[in-house]
This record gives sequence, C-alpha cells and structure tokens, in this order.
Amino acid sequence: MKQETDRGPTHDSSYKLLYSHVAMVSDLLQGFIPGTWIDELDLATLEKCSGSYVSDDLRDRADDLIWRVRWGHDWLYVYLLLEFQSTIDRWMAVRIQTYLGLLYQDLIRTRQLSGTGRLPPVLPIVLYNGADPWNAARTLDDLIEPAPSVLHPYRPQQAYFLIDEQRVAEQGKLPQRNLSAALFRLEASRTPGEVLTILRTLVEWLKAPEQTGLRRAFTVWLNRVFLPKRLAGVEFESLSDLHEVHDMLSNRVESWTDQWKREGLEQGLEQGLEQGLERGLEQGLEQGLEQGLEQGRQELRHLLARQARHRFGSAIATQAGPLLTGIADPLQLSDLGDALLSCPDGAAWLRILRQARSTSPTGDEHP
Repeated sequence: MKQETDRGPTHDSSYKLLYSHVAMVSDLLQGFIPGTWIDELDLATLEKCSGSYVSDDLRDRADDLIWRVRWGHDWLYVYLLLEFQSTIDRWMAVRIQTYLGLLYQDLIRTRQLSGTGRLPPVLPIVLYNGADPWNAARTLDDLIEPAPSVLHPYRPQQAYFLIDEQRVAEQGKLPQRNLSAALFRLEASRTPGEVLTILRTLVEWLKAPEQTGLRRAFTVWLNRVFLPKRLAGVEFESLSDLHEVHDMLSNRVESWTDQWKREGLEQGLEQGLEQGLERGLEQGLEQGLEQGLEQGRQELRHLLARQARHRFGSAIATQAGPLLTGIADPLQLSDLGDALLSCPDGAAWLRILRQARSTSPTGDEHP
C-alpha cells in the first residue's frame, strides 16, 4: 500500500475518498465494466469492506479499496478490488494476486463463505490516470518465463481489469450522466473552460442533500490534487463546497486560461527545442554535420512559427516566417522562444524578432 507523506494528499488517497461513495462505484460498474452480467448485480447492496489484512507471517499489507455487491437471486457476493494508480507499475499483476490471497485468507478466517463453503469471485479493477498509456502486463502469466508444458497447470493466471482513464476519455465514448465519467473527463481536460463545463454538470447532479459527502470529496480532490497539479505555484483559498470551486473558477477563468496556455507553450517549446536538436544531430550523423544542424534549426523555426500562430494569430506567424529564416544561431532561436512567452502581444514579439534578425551575423548564411 502506498503511504502518504507530509507533502500533502496523493492521487491514491484522493481517489480513495471519492470511491468510498456508493454512487461513484455504481457508476463505475454500470459505465465501464463490459458484459450483461452487470445488469444482474443488485447495486443497492453495495457495501464497502475492510481493506487491511495481516498475512500469516504477520506482515501488514493493504489494498486501496474493496467493495462487495450481491449478484443474482442468492447471497453470492462479487468482491470488487479497486486499485488506484497514477504511475505505471510493471508488477501490478503480482500485487493484485497478493491482495487477492490476503482477502481470501481473511474471508476463510472470518468464515465469510458462500452457502456451499466456497470463496466468492473477485473482480480486480485498476484505475490509472497517468499521462502515458498503460503498458504493464495485464496477467501474471505474462511476467513469468516460459517453462516445460508439464508445469503449465501450475502457472498462476491472475489478471486484472484496467481502466486507463485518459485514453478512455480521449476516445470520446464515455457514458452520459455518470459520475466516474465526469471524473475521467476532468482528468483529461485541457482548458479551464472544459473544467468549468464539467463542474457545472457535477453541481447539478450532486445538488441533493444526501450527496453532500460526495460533493465534499470532489471539492477536496479539486482543491488539493487536481488544481495544484494543473496550476503549480498558484495559491488556492480554502473552499468547502463544489459550488464555491465552480464560482471561483468562473471569476478567474480568463487569467487562468492565459496561464494554462503559457504553461502549454513553455512545455511545447521545451520539448520542441530538445526534439529539434536531437533530430538535427541524428541527421548530422547520417548526412553530414552542417546539413544536420540546419535540419535542427529548421525544426526550431517551424516550432516558433507554430507557437506564434497559436498565441498571436496567423498574421503574426506569417510575418515571422521570413524573419526566422534569416536567423541561424540556435541560441538566438531559443531566446526568441522565451520572448514569445513573455511578450504582451504579437507586435512586441515581431520587434524583438526584427532586432535579432538585424544582429544575426551573415543573415541567411550559417556559421
């Protein structure tokens, strides 16, 4: 189990707070788990279980969250093991098998078995919200070296059901009026405007008095995890309700939109500059140093023109094109990227660009 530190709430702890509410788990099952068998679940019987166990060798272990729900007309329970991940864990299948074994040991010890004395089935669900697509093995069998066929019956087959939130949201096929889907949309949002739209929907869905606790859980996650991650360095006032978060964002959306754009430009420029130089060096090894360096310069010019169009419009980008062509020094091009982020308007950036062009030695010639 991942531990919290003094640095504040983690993704895991905030998700655990959200998915401690029946409505979130119910919408997760109905909206994202395939198969008609979901229709046979009595979601009114959803019940959160203890998630901490002590194994036979007395080592404390815990999973993230466990629920159980009645399935069909008898009292057979399906246990839902929810594991929350913000990073990729290559050995997730091993962890899931460990958690499952501890759960079964606990059920045996407390005699929570079916009418026939058997253990209940378990659905392990991994909720992942990281930026990179999940690429870890989905089954334990894939983590074990091949062996003689005589050993096949003894190979563990533990698997888990993965929900890669950002990839699911990007596909655009999320269910409507679904709380888990709203959470995934927030995770995948790119602008303050998108966040406001989703928050407005959540405020409407969670206006009933019995939803106060879930409103509070969303507020805590937004205040302590989501917004600080999106707007690093911004001080947030203490807000106690989803309405207040929505109103605060509404009042500051213009300034925050500009900051998000600025941060996106900074990230794009940093990555683009690095990629441009790398591509130039690769070309240099294959086609000659000078040709490779020019390829790198061209990548930088193209990136600056594209970012200028994004921030100041196509007219500024069109005027910038010929000026950028006359600048050969990669350091000058990098400085122009910094100026692009700090200039108040396109005219100011063009003035800096013209000055750089006039001081560039030999103009179109390259050093």
